[in-house]
Amino acid sequence: MSTKKVTKKELLGKASELGIKGAAKLRKESLIHTIQIAEGNSDCFNRIDNCAVSPCLYRAECQA
Repeated sequence: MSTKKVTKKELLGKASELGIKGAAKLRKESLIHTIQIAEGNSDCFNRIDNCAVSPCLYRAECQA
């Protein structure tokens, strides 16, 4: 489980790998939601309490 926050630069790299267009214009939270959807996951970042999803790249920020 990661305790390190993900940087915008890392998110932009991931977005590029996933073919997401216009990623640089998105706020960090919106970018994470977009990535989650592109990966086939729920866009749950900062939207639910008591998350049981593990491992999750965004957990350090989401459950802070």
